[in-house]
Amino acid sequence: MKINALLDVNVVAHESEDEVAVLLELEAPAAISEVTRSQASLQVVLDRSGSMTGVPLEGAKKALIALVRRLEPSDNFGLVTFDDSAQIVVPAGPLTDKESVIHLIEGVHSGGSTDLSAGYLRGLREIRRVAGDTGGTVLVVSDGHVNAGIRNVDEFASITAKAYGDRIVTSTLGYGQGYDETLLSAISRSGSGNHIFADNPDAAGAAIAGEVDGLLNKVVQALSLTVKFEPAVEFLRLYNDLPATQIGEGQVMIELGDLYAQEGRKVLLKFKVPAIASLGLARIATLELAYVELPGLVEQVASLPITVNVVPGDEAAGRIPHPTVHSEVLFQEAQDVKRQASEAFERGEFTEGQRLIGETKSRLSASLGAAPEALKPEIRAEIDEVERMDQMSYDMGVGSAPLMSKMSRESFHRGSRKRGRAARPESEEDQ
Repeated sequence: MKINALLDVNVVAHESEDEVAVLLELEAPAAISEVTRSQASLQVVLDRSGSMTGVPLEGAKKALIALVRRLEPSDNFGLVTFDDSAQIVVPAGPLTDKESVIHLIEGVHSGGSTDLSAGYLRGLREIRRVAGDTGGTVLVVSDGHVNAGIRNVDEFASITAKAYGDRIVTSTLGYGQGYDETLLSAISRSGSGNHIFADNPDAAGAAIAGEVDGLLNKVVQALSLTVKFEPAVEFLRLYNDLPATQIGEGQVMIELGDLYAQEGRKVLLKFKVPAIASLGLARIATLELAYVELPGLVEQVASLPITVNVVPGDEAAGRIPHPTVHSEVLFQEAQDVKRQASEAFERGEFTEGQRLIGETKSRLSASLGAAPEALKPEIRAEIDEVERMDQMSYDMGVGSAPLMSKMSRESFHRGSRKRGRAARPESEEDQ
């Protein structure tokens, strides 16, 4: 694992309180080509409620058949469907008879209402039955609002968080424009997985293929970051929307989930540094990364001290913030506004959503202006995406609010929770 930490300012004034932002940059190791990859375990929980009738369900079935063909016979796969109850279509287990599994998938048909919790809890039992030390992934595919079973966001999130504690990641795919983005996004957040939006069957197929790519290329499992800050130092903010828990006096644990080969991630933190009486180097925090390296299931721990140089006030007065970190602060502030825009669109506050999308674009432009040249193309691409959403909202009008909410929520997920991730590995279907 490649680890690098950058501070926006690495000098602070003697006997003066200050704030310091720290950007942690990570890159997972490459996969070892001559080593057989670990057995993958994927449990799909598929909505087959009445709203999935026709093209949506047929598109989802086609995508699932394609992923079954890609998995190895030794990989575990299971399919649970749900409407007002859960049904085991493919019992979780090795894909020793793919044609039989495909036949079972082809036989799935639409049903009644939407009890996502029934499907998820049944799928969870299935994957726990077969997943070993390498854990597994549950992929929830749904197109509608839950109208039966567990509906409370926090209650559902606590279930997926507990599953992640057992090394089971939960990802969600919102299909079409009728699903509950707040619920699906919260499920994936606490489950340390991905939240994906697909507006049509082709997009759903690509999204499912991307999720399988990540599963098959996984090299780091259960990555956590523990922030241990020194006495009198305050942990002001975690900019990324990641699960974080205080685990003791002066310690916060942040969950980053699993990483595929050579995946990059960025985590942005801010500390309040007290007035320090002595000059010279002073430690303000220690960042400790713990993870399981695959396929050998080797537990790894790496520690990185974070220090500042305490100097006389006149020397600190001339400091210039590190452009990479300063740009990232502005970028993450833009992501937070983008989240607010999504929530406004979801509430039906269309004009407010448009205003916030415009503010997102302005903040991203500020991030672009502060960024080093090497980072500008990535930020320009982000600005282009927001501009497309902005233009779409004006072209389509108030009726586009559900679409805007879902597009901006998925974009926020990528820009905040999965910040730094490179483009997904190329799948066989793309070649």
